[in-house]
Amino acid sequence: MSYEPNQSPVAPMASSRLWTAGASGGLAVIIMLVIAVLQPAVAVWMVLGSLAVAFTTWFVNRAPISVDTAEAGTTGTDVELPTDGGLLADAFEVSHDPMLIIAGGEADDIAGRRIVRANAAAREVLPIGSAGGLLVAVIREPFVLEAVDDALFTGEVSRVDYLAGGSQDRHWRAQVHPLPVREINGQQERMVLLTLKDETDLRRSEKMRVDFLANASHELRTPLASLSGFIETLKGHAKDDPKARDRFLDIMSAQADRMSRLVADLLSLSRIELNEHIAPAGRVDLARATSDVLDAVSVLSRERSVTINADLGVGGADVIGERDEILQVVQNLIDNALKYSSEGGAIEVVIERDLTVDDVFQSRLADSTRLSLVTPDREQGARYVAVTVRDHGPGMAREHLPRLTDRFYRVEGQKSGERQGTGLGLAIVRHIVIRHRGVLSVESAMGSGALFAAAFPIAPQRPQALPERLEEIL
Repeated sequence: MSYEPNQSPVAPMASSRLWTAGASGGLAVIIMLVIAVLQPAVAVWMVLGSLAVAFTTWFVNRAPISVDTAEAGTTGTDVELPTDGGLLADAFEVSHDPMLIIAGGEADDIAGRRIVRANAAAREVLPIGSAGGLLVAVIREPFVLEAVDDALFTGEVSRVDYLAGGSQDRHWRAQVHPLPVREINGQQERMVLLTLKDETDLRRSEKMRVDFLANASHELRTPLASLSGFIETLKGHAKDDPKARDRFLDIMSAQADRMSRLVADLLSLSRIELNEHIAPAGRVDLARATSDVLDAVSVLSRERSVTINADLGVGGADVIGERDEILQVVQNLIDNALKYSSEGGAIEVVIERDLTVDDVFQSRLADSTRLSLVTPDREQGARYVAVTVRDHGPGMAREHLPRLTDRFYRVEGQKSGERQGTGLGLAIVRHIVIRHRGVLSVESAMGSGALFAAAFPIAPQRPQALPERLEEIL
């Protein structure tokens, strides 16, 4: 539809502007001729001037200004969009949000909801082939399927929030809009547009704040109460007792240190959970990272008289990951083994290469109970490098294994030695392994200790450098 600009109420019409210019020029000519008659000395100059004014007025206004032409210079011409849908198809394909066009079929045929087209974002997050497929095979959330049916057969626009399955929880908001009925292969076909918006970051941020406040308020209550009691005691009858004062100050220092470690672990866990759905893209040598951790804990192991036997192998241990987080996984597993190892005990740390998921889950202890704590989405041909940490402590009964990675969970009746932890170490390990699309398993035998295995996807091989001289390849 062409655009018709409205004339400004204060702008003069083109005909009005032409009349004004002619009248002004004519009046100037008349005045100059009158002066020529009254003053013969300047008559020649006045006549020449009047001719110049008359010619200039005619030359400037010889072509009337068109209203349409003037307006076109300021508003431009109509923009004609392509009618073949190419521009809209390109916009659909590059949209950041996953989008699917779904055809309806019969109302009572649930399996008739077919994916006609999906953009690149949808093909990345959903198992959709190039030929489309059935909607029920891609999205199995009942509320989404119901919203699609409502849009197809009642024309209702719907919005549905749902949690997608898999090893990483992702929160989606599905919006369903009906499209005009189209004729395909001689039949009238109902269609809808399904748009998915990823709200994982928003939901994780809200959950992180709630969990942090709940955990901090619960776990900090005891040390704060202890500090308050010791301060009152020091201000009271222990004020003049040097021995009691020194003993209470040592306890207060230990409680303050525990609060500091607790807050640091809570912040670390919250940060990891917030980015859990974003897979890392770095490259880490798992064997070298494990060696660095062993060097760091060597002083502590000597103090506890615990021997650490390491079998790290040589080469071939590059995994996809973030170095600081993988270091934290190994550190927490070894630290957990040290806490439950008796004086004079031993810990075995082993790097295993080129494993499948089933290989990681294989039993390594005799007469043990084994459990998978993190199982990744199965990808054909996926291979892993695993680090296993075994202690020879008291072990755990099978009923405790599923809750080992819960926050602040402790096995009843077991002592963790003199070095008290925050109860968040294994929870941090679990969420880091989930973020890395890895594997985590535990097996334990009462009286024989426990073994944890954390595996990470193998990093792709680096391309070999080209030889500098032609003779090297001959």
